[in-house]
Amino acid sequence: MVKLFCASILYKAPGKANWLSSAYDLSTFNFFQRGSAQEFMSFVSKTIVERTHTCSRQSVKEGDYMCHVYVRADNLAGVILSDQEYPHRVAHTLITKVLEEFAAKFIPSSWSSLAENSAAFPQLNSYLAKYQNPREADAMTKIQEELDETKIILHSTIEAVLERGEKLDDLVSKSEGLSVQSKAFYKTARKTNSCCSLG
Repeated sequence: MVKLFCASILYKAPGKANWLSSAYDLSTFNFFQRGSAQEFMSFVSKTIVERTHTCSRQSVKEGDYMCHVYVRADNLAGVILSDQEYPHRVAHTLITKVLEEFAAKFIPSSWSSLAENSAAFPQLNSYLAKYQNPREADAMTKIQEELDETKIILHSTIEAVLERGEKLDDLVSKSEGLSVQSKAFYKTARKTNSCCSLG
């Protein structure tokens, strides 16, 4: 069954991305892995937003997962983490919709000053639930066919979006945003290669 795991909104400031709001569905993860899975999804989302050019979209494959990213001209960024079966166009349609609603609710001048994950945007949870079934979601968003015309850059690994010489293993070990448990979770996942880097 196709699955959405995470929807996030970030603001891409020079050199880094700031969290504005996020929602997770970790029901497919073992109870004891959920905290580490969520932390690692946040880390990957932030890393990819920081390495996505303004005014561009990309879908990055990492193990069994896809990370769909869109950074708008105003540097408001959206990320959807899904399994590989989830249709890219539906994920990008959802990102566009979520960012438009967020921008209508919060004035752009407040984005850079909002405290980490402090933007009250409960719509993110309802969209994450509503879009779990891409067929239903797609029926609702057929009008947004113009997204088909939009170029979405596809990458087969996260390493493809990192800067030359950067390695995900190094970023994970240096990260201050990941707990010891999450780093161990990542290493175990990498070794078993069963669920690669996101969980």
